[in-house]
Amino acid sequence: MSRRFVVHKHQATHLHYDFRLELDDVLKSWAVPKGPPAVPGVKRLAVQVDDHALEYIAFEGEIPEGSYGAGTVEIWDQGTYELAEREDNSLSFRLHGERLQGAYALVHTTGKNWILLKRKT
Repeated sequence: MSRRFVVHKHQATHLHYDFRLELDDVLKSWAVPKGPPAVPGVKRLAVQVDDHALEYIAFEGEIPEGSYGAGTVEIWDQGTYELAEREDNSLSFRLHGERLQGAYALVHTTGKNWILLKRKT
């Protein structure tokens, strides 16, 4: 079953990328400071943040000053994904995006910290 994903480039206090997967009727979301990896074997910190409503998948624009996440948000990549495996501490999936393609995994480490990595295919 294909589901949607989006990567928002978010220029807030610090530039980061919000990686979002459509799952459980919400967008499960992680802030990825250095952006999602495009090369197999590269690992990136992904900090889990609050779930977002599905409607947020198409959001682009300005979050006003004084609001949480204030700054510019643009869609950096989007597409569909296939969930390969889901466990308590990990997700494996295949992305079919405009920029990101192939097998990826999210692995929980501690607290809200996860590792996002591209797998060799």
